[in-house]
Amino acid sequence: MKALLIKYKLVIRFILLFLLVYGVLTFGYNLYLNLSTGTKFYPDYATHLVAKQTEHLLNSFGYDAQILPHPNEPSMKLILNNKYLARIIEGCNAISIINLFVSFIIAFSGRLKTTLLYCFVGSVIIYIFNLIRIVVLSIGLYHYPEHEEILHTVIFPMLIYGIVFLLWMFWVNRFSKSIKQNV
Repeated sequence: MKALLIKYKLVIRFILLFLLVYGVLTFGYNLYLNLSTGTKFYPDYATHLVAKQTEHLLNSFGYDAQILPHPNEPSMKLILNNKYLARIIEGCNAISIINLFVSFIIAFSGRLKTTLLYCFVGSVIIYIFNLIRIVVLSIGLYHYPEHEEILHTVIFPMLIYGIVFLLWMFWVNRFSKSIKQNV
């Protein structure tokens, strides 16, 4: 047993560190969501911000976009050219994806300063990419509503997780000290 622990020490360290960081970030995010109830930013600040930024971007592309609080559920209604198009829900704010990204980077940590900087820059890239994804998805849903299922459940999730995967691979190949120690 001891030989296995020694042999797979880095794998075990990665898994435990990943689970610990992801657990702490998830707990913190759930606490944030619970504390967001009843604030002026409906349904929570991050989702509200993404909705408002989506509205601004769509308007800057010449569409008439409006964001309104949904009366029956914790989401924001997206109205495009007077047509109710979609809901922007808590899952659209990319925080859960960013938590997953950061957990992986920390589990494959490099030097502290580099790790923290990459977590920040990667999180900003994911946030911006997610915002662009929502805008393009909204335009796609407006012009091609018959393709809603494939756009929303296949193509656009594949893009956001694809960018996260590329950021992970860049990190592992360029900055991770765990990989460099074994080569």
